[in-house]
Amino acid sequence: MFTQSWVVETILDLVGYTADRSLADFTIVEPAIGAGAFVLPIVERLLASAAPNGLQVEKLVNAIRFFDLQRDHVTKSREIITRMLCDNGLSNNSAQTIVGAWFRVSDFLLDETPITADFVVGNPPYVRHDVICPDLMSKYRSRWTTMKGRVDIFVGFLEKSLSLLRVDGKLGFICADRWMRNYYGSSLRRLIGEKYSVEAIWQMHDVNAFEREVSAYPAITILANQPQGSVTVLEATAQFDSCEAGKAVQFSNSGKINGSGPGWTGTRMARWFRGPDFWPSGGPDRIRLLEDLAERFPTLEETGNDTKISIGIATGADQAYIVSADADVEPDRLLPMVTARDIRSGRLETPTKVMINPWNDLGELVELSSYPKLRRALAAHPAVARRYVAKRNPENWHRTIDKVHPGLQNKPKLLLQDMKAQITPVLEPGGYYPHHNLYYITSSGWDLEILGGLLLSRVAQAFIESYGVKMRGGTLRFQAQYLRKIRVPMPETINPELSERLRRAYQALDRDEATRASELAYGLTEGVY
Repeated sequence: MFTQSWVVETILDLVGYTADRSLADFTIVEPAIGAGAFVLPIVERLLASAAPNGLQVEKLVNAIRFFDLQRDHVTKSREIITRMLCDNGLSNNSAQTIVGAWFRVSDFLLDETPITADFVVGNPPYVRHDVICPDLMSKYRSRWTTMKGRVDIFVGFLEKSLSLLRVDGKLGFICADRWMRNYYGSSLRRLIGEKYSVEAIWQMHDVNAFEREVSAYPAITILANQPQGSVTVLEATAQFDSCEAGKAVQFSNSGKINGSGPGWTGTRMARWFRGPDFWPSGGPDRIRLLEDLAERFPTLEETGNDTKISIGIATGADQAYIVSADADVEPDRLLPMVTARDIRSGRLETPTKVMINPWNDLGELVELSSYPKLRRALAAHPAVARRYVAKRNPENWHRTIDKVHPGLQNKPKLLLQDMKAQITPVLEPGGYYPHHNLYYITSSGWDLEILGGLLLSRVAQAFIESYGVKMRGGTLRFQAQYLRKIRVPMPETINPELSERLRRAYQALDRDEATRASELAYGLTEGVY
């Protein structure tokens, strides 16, 4: 993805790689040059800085290190930069010496060239772990310990780049911000909190940051090898452009608390989040408010009374296990199911599907010899026996991936569809088992309609929008990892009158009234949300 030139200039400005400094005294690294978006601006700034004192080969050779895995990328950039150096008065031999030192065809994550950098900038590659050769991925993971789970390769680029920084050195990347709000980024977030600092995060999801449209959810992230200080948080819209970027840089460098312009709002936060927990996104005012709520209120599961957030059952072969209620299977092996389709309207519609249930009331697999109809129904689908869970234990080939938890079917539950534009809890009073495309909340201490009123509010929505992943078109993910970020008052602190308001708002699906009542429950000024 070719980065827009004004975005490159903005990143260089934010890290302080500016021509009014003696740039030949520093070293800047670009770990994946690609089509060269950062190459020209970096060299132009270096030459402009060095020109008043004359271009000295011995000083320039250590000023830059460019990397790329693809030889043709390096070759093209070398040719362009060689001509540029010659046009600036250097001999061809001197120019060749310099570009020979600057450019390296190498896998940055495995390269062992000793480097200490004052700046690392770029647009690191976006490559998911599952499309990388397993042997190569194993090498990456062994060297860069933050590359955990279903990680994107740019996490490794961030870790290695940070490791190159001198004291007070700075990193400036434009890359997807998913690592800030996913489990696979937890080790990187912990590393940054322990050894480095966050200087600025500019969320640019709707900005035309690249020369072609991509679904990358980008953010400019500025990190530093120094103690954590204040942080500039900026949210940009599609209106944000090169002119406004310049003003935003001025705001970032000014020390002012708040700034704004067409297409952006920014604020300076006194501190940043530490440890592996998710980093929030969104407008600066919202982040401040959520930080306040996080300090004053517990998470849902911290309210006690056996309050749990979980996901419904995964079978591994829904086409075999999820059937109509009149399926030819022993009646005591048919488990009434509730699916996303049954709550899509925001109300519980009468479910029509059941699951062929291979688990008894003790949580053990039934004997197939006792249930010939169950066996015949599942055996009619070869995909059941082909599943990994079946191959691992052929004698228990009929099991679902997840167990059926005895007793869950009859518990009242608040159900949430995974992918939806707005948080919409739906009460299932008991009698159905949730499918894996639903997340659910159970509790012995909450009146679930009162809790439903809190979760229906725009206060709860703000937690999901800030800590969760937003898909194109505004669809949100209501996964357990994000639902667990929602803070709520303890149920006993909500007075009866307010409890009744929350209940009625939930029953009426009145999001406005639920929000007003929730603001009171949180001790917020009415109209904040």
